[in-house]
Formats: sequence, structure tokens, C-alpha cells
Amino acid sequence: MTAAEILKQLNPEQAEAVKTIKGPVLVLAGAGTGKTRVITFRIAYMLQEGIDPGHILGLTFTNKAAREMEERLEQLVAPELARRVTLGTFHSFCVRILRKEIKHLGYLPNFTIADDSDQSGLLKQAAAALGYAKENVPLPALRSYIGRMKNKLLLPHEASSIAEGNNDAVMARIYREYQNTLEMQNMLDFDDMLLLVYELFDKYPEVLKKYQKKYQYLLVDEYQDTNDAQFEIIKMLAGKNCNLCVVGDDDQSIYGWRGANVGNILEFPRMFKNTTEVKLEQNYRSTNKILTAANEVIARNSNRFRKNLWSGMGEGGNLLLVNAICAEAESDFIAEFIAQEIEEHPEYSYSDFAVLYRSNHLSRQLEASLRNNSIPYKMVGGQEFFQRKEIKDAVAYLKLLVNPKEDQSLLRILSIPPRGLGKKAVELLKKYQGAAMLPFSELIGHRDFTSELSGKAAKAAGDLHSCMSRYRKSFKEPGELARKAASYLNDVGYLNGLQKIYKDIDDSLKRRENIDEFINAIAQFERGCETPPTLVEYLESYALLQENDKTEDDTDDGNGVTLTTVHAAKGLEYPYVFLVALEKNIFPHERSVHEGSIDEELRLFYVAMTRAKEKLIMSCSCSRMHRGFDRPQIPSEFITYIPEGLVDVCEPEDVIKKLDKASLAAGFAEIFKMLEED
Repeated sequence: MTAAEILKQLNPEQAEAVKTIKGPVLVLAGAGTGKTRVITFRIAYMLQEGIDPGHILGLTFTNKAAREMEERLEQLVAPELARRVTLGTFHSFCVRILRKEIKHLGYLPNFTIADDSDQSGLLKQAAAALGYAKENVPLPALRSYIGRMKNKLLLPHEASSIAEGNNDAVMARIYREYQNTLEMQNMLDFDDMLLLVYELFDKYPEVLKKYQKKYQYLLVDEYQDTNDAQFEIIKMLAGKNCNLCVVGDDDQSIYGWRGANVGNILEFPRMFKNTTEVKLEQNYRSTNKILTAANEVIARNSNRFRKNLWSGMGEGGNLLLVNAICAEAESDFIAEFIAQEIEEHPEYSYSDFAVLYRSNHLSRQLEASLRNNSIPYKMVGGQEFFQRKEIKDAVAYLKLLVNPKEDQSLLRILSIPPRGLGKKAVELLKKYQGAAMLPFSELIGHRDFTSELSGKAAKAAGDLHSCMSRYRKSFKEPGELARKAASYLNDVGYLNGLQKIYKDIDDSLKRRENIDEFINAIAQFERGCETPPTLVEYLESYALLQENDKTEDDTDDGNGVTLTTVHAAKGLEYPYVFLVALEKNIFPHERSVHEGSIDEELRLFYVAMTRAKEKLIMSCSCSRMHRGFDRPQIPSEFITYIPEGLVDVCEPEDVIKKLDKASLAAGFAEIFKMLEED
């Protein structure tokens, strides 16, 4: 394929992005505008223009994206030519450089890369070397802190100099010890790959010049997701010639929480003089009504590049906003709607439908409704609700109340949360069980057992035994399962202990949300019973649910409705998209609002909307369970950013019965009224 033939296959804006190969180029690629096509066609065009493939470097964020580019490129040019182009992730590229050059930094080229298990061990070792107690080592928080420091290009001594408060100072000291241990063992962690390449280029100009000469044409995919370290490496490699093309969309920058800096793309024209800006606005995915609504929503963000997506896919129908009485009704509606559409439109399959939510805990009710309607589903970027570790831990606590002999459950929760009952306690339990012939849950209150423990551990064992005994009596009376379960998990120390188990604040909050949703599941089970149920009956229903899941997994043919968080849905597309739980403090997330991250929340909403190809169905609930009790809900303010003429507001039964437009009249007025009352 000649250069001219390549350009003929592109729209005018895509062609401009492809043929502008000199100087800095910023390609603002809106959702669904053919970003990957532009990158691969640009490389093919450069090759046809005679540029040496060995001088071209393309950087991506995932191995999947790199493989896709390689495959597409081989369809456009001779495979042997395509294979000489360097395409890969930032980290794979950096490892390639370090294997050749790391000797400058005092490492041997046969360095190994620490995996998660290695890193955990090294962090514990570093903390212990500094005298910090093992149970107080906050591994997730430490990992997060060290990763953040390295992505900001801060070495241990620099991290110490900017530490704020005692907690940061402690982590900075552990960071220094941890880094020393890595160097002594000739190991790198994942974040070192970027940090050390930056250090290499910064300290050894001759090494930098070598790679500037080799890679004279740079392309960077998903530029809005770059962090500070990646930006500095790109800037150094680009050098004075600066034949740098970055492709991204500031409106889809949704990873600030893991270090991405949206300022990298917003400030690109200022950082790289004489930048050519190309906007890709023709969308090849969605109908125009979906795009117009999305354009209006994202326009609420002021600090952005203005873009106006449009499509040749036709106007399409209005968006739908379903206002359900409760979360269960919302989920049931979705299941019934999907079943009805599949029945009436045999050309569609379950895999054409996706349900998107802001937080993982919202999947539980959706899973139940789909399962009850015999609709297959698959999770993207997450576990099924009842398979999550914190849920299994909570169930183990409850099982011990109905079956004190279940030793496996006792062993599971004995040190969850940490209470000083570790390996020694387990060995003692096994030692005394043979003589006393008692289950572990009774032995922990036995004087012979506790007398061999330290004072703190003995008290913890006694408290655990006492709490279980008390609630065992309480649960003998049927009913109020959700209230009693919440009280038990609190009194036994599990709820507050989540912060000890999962030291990363965001992680522990998500786990707590999942436990709250578990309590909601128990409350919902109670409501479905004609008489007050027992804990035994709930645990039976839970066990049967797990068995049903196994059977469905065994027969899954891959044709299932997709359940996913919005973050995990980025880059995906579906004919039908449901966007659920559009309510205050859920979407936008309460924590993001408090932290001032509302712009990123709005970008996340925009990403969710632009996953839909043909139909976007949004939903909210008048009430939603919280820790077993119904709580009134207020619709998300984001809903009101969509022009009234683009959305029909209705009740679930109106959609299922397919009432005409006249009967869908009372839409936005009610939503606005609820927001005004708030």
C-alpha cells in the first residue's frame, strides 16, 4: 500500500494526523474516533515515506494494545518491515534499555524484577530492620507510597525531605531501607523501571544521545494517562528534533487516583513549542443523540480542549432514564428489559448488553436479578460479589455461630483482623484439641489454651470466644438477621479491623462498602421470607447460591451480559449500555466530591456514556439499602446536564410495557424538583 493509498482510507482530520510527521503533534482523539487506526496508519505512512523502521518507537500502556498495533501494521506493510518498528509498553521499553545500560547505575545486567510476593517480603524485611513491629507494617499503604514517590521521580532522600507528619517520615525511612535491599540483591520493582531510566538519561547524557539518535520518531498512545515519570522520559527522548506525536483525550483522563497527570496533555502545546493540534471528532461508534448528550455533559468541565463529537451513524433514539422505586426494582427492570429485547430481536445476543456502575459493590443486586432471570453474565475487571475475600471472611464468622465445630472457619478468621493470634496460637489449638476433643471455637476460651498465650493474645482469644457465645444465643431467635449480623461483625472487631487488614484507605473503604452490601443481601433475604428466618436458613441459601454459580460457570459459552465498573469499561463498546445507580454520593462518588475531584468524576460519566453504540439506558432509585436499612436517594446532578429533549424519563413498567411517548411525559421536572428540595 502506497502513502497515497493510506491517506485515501482516512477522513481529513485522520489524514492530517497521519501525514504530519515532523515536529510535535497533539492528536486529540475523542471517544470512538479511530485512535488506533490513526497510530498504525501513521507508522505505515512513515515507512512508505522511507523512514527507517528502526528509528520509530511506539509506546502504549498495555501489552494488548501493543499486540493490536503490531497485527494491524503487518496488514498495511510488509511483515518483516513492521517487525523492525519498536512497539511496546513503557515498562517493556524501559527494561530493554536497562538490560543494556544499567551497569552505569551500579547494577548488573542480569537483574531480576520483584513480583508482588517478593515486594511484600522485602517491605516486611525493611520495616523489621528499622524496628517496626510486623503487625504494624501497612503493606498496601507502603506500596502505594513508594510507587507514588517513584512515579514523581523522588529518590529516598528526596522523599524524606518532603515528608509531612510522622506517618510519611516512617514510610520514607522504610522506602530508603527497601531500596537499599533491592540494590543489594540486584532487583528492581515495577516502578524502578521508569525511575532508573530517567536517572540514567539524566546522569549520563551520552546514553540519552544514543537513544535519541536511535529513536527519532516517537508515538505515544493514551497520552492522557501518563504520569510524571513517563512524561519526563518522553520529553528527554524527544530532544531538540522533537518528532513526537501523542494521541489521547483529556476528556477520558480517569486514572488520577493511580498517578496519571491530566496536565501532561493539557499543557502539551505549552511544553512543546510549535505543536500541531489535530482534533478527531468524527465518531464511528455511537448515534448522534448519545454523542450530543455526552458533548453537553463534558462541556461542564472548563479546563479542557473543546471538542464536538458527531457521527454518521444516524440520529438514533432518545436516551432513557428509568426512575425505580428501589435498587431491587432497578436491577429487576434491567434483567427483564434484556430478556424482552433478546426475545423480540433475535439478531442480538447477551454479549451485546453491558451494565456499568461506579463502584464494585453495586454488582451484587445486579448479579441476583440476572441469575433469577436465567440470564448469563460475565464480570470485567472484578470478582463476582460473593467470591470476594471480605465476604467469605464475614460468612466464616457467621458460620461459627451455627456450627461451632467448623474448625476451618475458625482458622480463617482467627487472625482476621490481626489480634495477636498467629502461628503459635494455631499450633496450641492443634495440640490441645487432641486431648480435650473440643472444637477450636470452644478451645479459644479454654483456660489451658489461654494460659500459654501472652496477656494480649489471651485477652483477644477470650474476647472472641465471649462475643461468639453471646451472639450464638442471640441468633437462636429467628428474625432481625441483618441487624444482628451487622452488630456481630462490629462487636467481634471485624468492621473496624478492615483498616488493619487493608491499610490502603481506598481499599479498606471499598471492602467496607462490600460488607455493607452483604448486610443488604441478608436484609433482602429476610424480606423474601414469609416468616422470620434463622441464620441457618440464610447460610443454606448462600451455599446454594455458590453451587448454582459453579454450575453456570461450567456451562458458560462466553455469551453473557457484561457487568463492569466504568473504569474497567474504558476502551470497550456495546450496542446496549445500562448506567446504573446515578444517585448523589454514588455517582459522583462521595469521596471524590469531598476531595475536589469532581472534574474527573464528570470525565468518568462521559466515558460511561460513550461506551454505548445504539441505546443508552440510565437508571436511579428512590431508595437504596445501606447496612440493611432503606435510605432515600437523590438523583445525581450529572443527570440534569443532559438536555431534556434528548432523554425520556419513565418508570420501569412503562418501558417493559412499551408505552408511547405521550405516556412518558413527566420526565425532568420531577428530577429537578428532587434536586431543588435537596
